[in-house]
Amino acid sequence: MNLVEFLARGAGYIASYAAVGLILMIIGFYVIDMAIPGKLSHIIKTERNPNATLLTTSGLAAVGLIVAASIWASGGKLLEGLAGTAVFGLVGIVVQTIAMIVFDRVIGISVKDLVKEPEPQPGARLLAVTHLAIGLITAVAVI
Repeated sequence: MNLVEFLARGAGYIASYAAVGLILMIIGFYVIDMAIPGKLSHIIKTERNPNATLLTTSGLAAVGLIVAASIWASGGKLLEGLAGTAVFGLVGIVVQTIAMIVFDRVIGISVKDLVKEPEPQPGARLLAVTHLAIGLITAVAVI
């Protein structure tokens, strides 16, 4: 394989994984959007709510960890890697969603209540760390 073929193949792999990662992050964004009252993009952009922003960014960072681990675990096999990335990313999103429900029902920390607060809340920090921890656990399980 010459240099041009090598670079073209690598660029194609990067674009493919980036597309799957972007799709997963969009799905993650809309899952969070469904879990809260109001439109998430409006709450972040117009209301500038720090709690909604923290929960969203931590959820998306967690998805990014899972995507990166899936790429690492693929061993250069593009189709298997893309399929694994999609499946493991969706599993991570589902587990994060379950964690939000559990924190709401068992511990009493409601995402719906947090995003109504204009000031940063300790509960938002707790859920954000939970998102990242779930993303890291899922990522390591993939590897």
